[in-house]
Amino acid sequence: MRSASCRWLLFGLIAAILSVPVVLFAASAKKYQVTGPVLELTDGVIMVQKGEEKWEIGRDANTKVTGELKVGGKVTIEYRMVATSIEVKADKGR
Repeated sequence: MRSASCRWLLFGLIAAILSVPVVLFAASAKKYQVTGPVLELTDGVIMVQKGEEKWEIGRDANTKVTGELKVGGKVTIEYRMVATSIEVKADKGR
């Protein structure tokens, strides 16, 4: 009976170890950053000026902020592009 328990334990450990790279790969979207003065600031959005462009980036309670965030202050924002929805279109040629 003991060897059966050891086999299941070993099987569980191997399954857990093999699943870790899949989870890490799925969560590793490329990181980007933008630096500039803060133009607007709300609980859900921060807008910064980068050259002639205004960048509006969403944020939430999980966004880590280091220092005092305020309009006019210079910031560097690190972000990732993650799809929120995907709609597949039918081929028109078929």
